Amino acid sequence: MADYTDEFRGKTVVITGAAQGIGLGLSRGFAECGANVVMADLDEERARSEAEKISGPGQAVGLGTDVTDLVSVKALAEKTVGLFGRADILINNAGVLKSHFITDFPEEDWDLVIDVNCKGTFLCTREFGRLFKKQKEGVIININSKSGKRGGLWNAAYCASKFGVIGLTQSAALDLAPYHVRVNAVCPGNVMSTPLWDKLDTMYAEKLNTTPEEVRRIYREKVPLGRNTEIEDVLSAVLFLASSRASFITGEALNVSGGEEMR
Repeated sequence: MADYTDEFRGKTVVITGAAQGIGLGLSRGFAECGANVVMADLDEERARSEAEKISGPGQAVGLGTDVTDLVSVKALAEKTVGLFGRADILINNAGVLKSHFITDFPEEDWDLVIDVNCKGTFLCTREFGRLFKKQKEGVIININSKSGKRGGLWNAAYCASKFGVIGLTQSAALDLAPYHVRVNAVCPGNVMSTPLWDKLDTMYAEKLNTTPEEVRRIYREKVPLGRNTEIEDVLSAVLFLASSRASFITGEALNVSGGEEMR
């Protein structure tokens, strides 16, 4: 992996959904590069615990945050500035997935997915976008999905939310460009080393009348490069987009899927 220490040393990075999975991997990666990392998560106890374990040149702190609640998001922005004086990078990673056949999709599950994945990304983008606008610099990266480019079986709410975030990414990029704020998205393939997939492969196995191991094999064989997406693959893309090496890239939704998605 490229060395980004000079890029991020002393910068402040806010990551939502940071207590596990991709968010935790991103937190560790940025801390290793010398950034101060604010690990925001609904599970405050776990966010704080994981922040204490992070070792690196950068400082990590865990904060309890509900991205669907405006008061909570405002508090996150205020606490970040209080702790570090400013924010430089926002990574909207918090997300949930509920899988149902379309005619059986419970309204409460639909609302939850849309609220966390789409509304949560909007609220965080708006509040930190205000900080970045005043600073006349900043970077926002939305951790999206290949499901934001193509519909999926039993996945209506998740796909709808992720398609929506790509539109939000493009619109926010246009709004904030005059203030030297870049907004991009990363669209990973199946990151099966996460708690989300620990639940999904069991859920899909029941629907397909097979085993979780077979589900993973089926999904892996769909990838042209022959393996599933790893957290390190997502981290590499995010570090690049957050860095000055991507200073002329905004409004993009970068696929990190081994060729499974090419649009």
